[in-house]
Amino acid sequence: MQLSLRNMLPSLWEGAPQQTLLLLFAMLLILAWYLQRRWQHRNYPPSPPRLPLLGNFFQMDIKNPKISIQKLTKKYGNVFYIHIGNFKFVMITGMPLIKEVLVNQVYIDRPILPFHSHAFKPHGLVMSSGQKWKLQRRFALTTLRNFGLGKKSLEDRILEETQFLTEAIREENGQPFDPHFQINNAVSNIICSITFGHRFEYHDSQFRELLKILDDLTILSTTWESQLFNMFPWIMKFLPGSHKKLFREWEKLESFVAEVIKQHKENLNPDETLDFIDAYLKEMPKFKDDTRSSFNENNLIYCTLDLFIAGTETTSTTLRWALLYMALNPEIQEKIQAEIDTVIGQSRQPTMADKEKLHYTYAAIHEVQRMGDILPFNVARIATVDTTLAGYHVPKGTMVLTNMTALLRDPKEWATPETFNPEHFLENGQFKKKESFLPFSIGKRACLGEQLARAELFLFFTCLLQKFTFQAPPNTQLNLDFRAGATFSPASYQICALPRGL
Repeated sequence: MQLSLRNMLPSLWEGAPQQTLLLLFAMLLILAWYLQRRWQHRNYPPSPPRLPLLGNFFQMDIKNPKISIQKLTKKYGNVFYIHIGNFKFVMITGMPLIKEVLVNQVYIDRPILPFHSHAFKPHGLVMSSGQKWKLQRRFALTTLRNFGLGKKSLEDRILEETQFLTEAIREENGQPFDPHFQINNAVSNIICSITFGHRFEYHDSQFRELLKILDDLTILSTTWESQLFNMFPWIMKFLPGSHKKLFREWEKLESFVAEVIKQHKENLNPDETLDFIDAYLKEMPKFKDDTRSSFNENNLIYCTLDLFIAGTETTSTTLRWALLYMALNPEIQEKIQAEIDTVIGQSRQPTMADKEKLHYTYAAIHEVQRMGDILPFNVARIATVDTTLAGYHVPKGTMVLTNMTALLRDPKEWATPETFNPEHFLENGQFKKKESFLPFSIGKRACLGEQLARAELFLFFTCLLQKFTFQAPPNTQLNLDFRAGATFSPASYQICALPRGL
């Protein structure tokens, strides 16, 4: 029986000797060398030498792209081109240039790579552009404010969740445990209460599975198979690999949200709006006669997923870095706890009002964000027109990335850039903002959940340090190993949470 192309390619991929695969790629490289278009513009930024078809693919360390980019920055300067397959992007280093890119309307749109187009599509709040993005962002901001963003009601919601989290950690009885999914669940419950209308118990098996999928997606999105899909989607869509698993896992998340939306539609109360999905469903009829409107059920799925993922992953990852840095720096942890004991004590929960007096604690949170550096190159932008940057020509359609790692480790900005040191954010004992600290980005594409994230980081961190001392398990050496993915997160670790008593 003759195999179809769809079945034949995976069979060849799995069964072919390594030498044959290498020969195939060599032939493709030679063909691409002949076909590749040569750039003729005399004023492009400098670029490292590249292979045809693959570009600089092999010069990038997928497990630690930070190192690759910093080496290239030292060699080629603050503006240089990188080629990955047919795609090219400009890497920008230095505060003046980064600020120019992030606030300039020329770079406000998102690039849509084959990988994004296949999995995430140019919908929602993160990957959309143009008028669609403007309308969706405006609606999301208004709705989040209506449900407490920046208000006492949301603070109360976070404080309630801190009680569930501290109780879950207390149940570990000071024994070694991995805090990953407990923190994930706690942080996610805040955005879930806004988007879905309710929180999830920490032992909810379905929700734990969803959080596991979310964690897997952050890693799968940057595997070499996923990168090759961007370069050769017409081949990779027939071949097995981690990119196929990612697409399957993403569909599970879509199905979960679609089912939640279905339940909301069935129970929708015209006189009461309980959450983001309710608000969106009530907004949709206003555009029923506009066939080009982005307010539809399909976009609701992606907007909800964006809120769910962004509202879970970044804050959760930062808090996991925070506990790790506390265990690795016990003297700093003691100083934070002494400040908390003096200002708040043990008889009440921290509130956002305490931030004005907890200068060292607030500085330590910022230092966790600086050292954690979870989005080292921010989220990619794209030049919407031919333009110039630092005197170099940047053609329309070029992706632009900002080198946040270099900014956060710049010895001109930070006294001890490679050392965890809350004093970086203190002046005469008072908290001091730093212009070069941009964890939520700036400009119109800045994180729309910044207020929520800041409140969560402060309240969760302060409550946890008020109730527990975090340290390495006996005979265990903790380290700063990380996983490179959509975010840079700590490698899995075990920690002990010892209850504090005054």
